[in-house]
Amino acid sequence: MIKGRCLCGDVGFFVDGRLGRAAACHCSQCRKQSGHVWASSSADESDITITGPVKWFAASESAKRGFCPKCGSFLFWKAHDEDAVSFSLGALDEPTGIRLQCHIFVADKGDYYDIIDDLPQSEMS
Repeated sequence: MIKGRCLCGDVGFFVDGRLGRAAACHCSQCRKQSGHVWASSSADESDITITGPVKWFAASESAKRGFCPKCGSFLFWKAHDEDAVSFSLGALDEPTGIRLQCHIFVADKGDYYDIIDDLPQSEMS
């Protein structure tokens, strides 16, 4: 089981199930909300237990983002038409055993940095 929490500890989550790929997202929304790149993995919604108050923000017509209303930690991303929920790798209690597998939305990456590792890169998701 994987555990995570926000900065203040009011929101916690547990993931008990198969994880999706671990990706670094470079899209403009993730950069604006997180302050840089947002690293996440995902799991089926039924495999994630969230404790505490989560505030959901309708980021677009296709997805919403979940954060702690007290400290503002950006914790979750959920597409309206999918059963999976993405969760922040930075919010996980260590050790995680998770390694980044790819970079997504690199066509939108900021001009202030370069991607210098050898992981696969996708212009979209």
